[in-house]
Amino acid sequence: MLDHEIAECCKRLRLSRNLVEMAQSMEGSNHQEYLYNLLFSELQYRKKIRTEKLVSSAGFYNVKTFEGYRFDEITLPADLSAESLKSLKFIEEKKNIIMYGGTGTGKTMLSTALGVAACRQGIPVKFFRTAALVNMLSEAKKAGNLSSFLKKLNQAELIILDEYGYVPLDRTGSQLLFEIISDCYERRSIILNTNLEFSRWVNVLYDEQMTAATLDRLLHHCYLLLFPGTSNRMKESSINDLYRSISESSAN
Repeated sequence: MLDHEIAECCKRLRLSRNLVEMAQSMEGSNHQEYLYNLLFSELQYRKKIRTEKLVSSAGFYNVKTFEGYRFDEITLPADLSAESLKSLKFIEEKKNIIMYGGTGTGKTMLSTALGVAACRQGIPVKFFRTAALVNMLSEAKKAGNLSSFLKKLNQAELIILDEYGYVPLDRTGSQLLFEIISDCYERRSIILNTNLEFSRWVNVLYDEQMTAATLDRLLHHCYLLLFPGTSNRMKESSINDLYRSISESSAN
């Protein structure tokens, strides 16, 4: 048996020990097919390990998938189908998604399923409860580690902010969150889940100009998903109308 010798070659070639095990059971009608099957197995193994690492490091509170999810219970914008959403084209387009609806309507579940799907495509994701992220940012700033924290955060191509609006933010927290949103603008996608209509965001950020600037960056390239229990104002108003109302109140 050449297990030890094969393992040593794998180590020097930076291949996994999975190859040693597969070498004994792999079949092929000829040497070339055997080698292809062995190398393809290594690629599949690496993909599996990478996916597991991405899901583990994303910070999901529970791992969810699209299995059993009913898209007929939410209202998608006219230019976004359920299949297009699941294909994650919005990440490629650097577009954001805002999920609006009452507590328990499935926003967290859907955003997590999208995040897990992204991980399975090799896309780095970070999932946070918004208040928890702001606390992390504030602590990193106090400790002098903010640049390092932001560098790690910027490695994600999709950032999911859950429960936005549940907890009011202080001025420092608002500024730090705005910095994250501003840095993502047209560079990476954000999914933001909220039960707070746009006109009331100023009650969370406590700064009308910052609220308008935050909405400007989030809504410029954005899909708005409405969940059951939304207000008539959210159903009857377009994103532009809602943003305009914020901008006009900021100007007054």
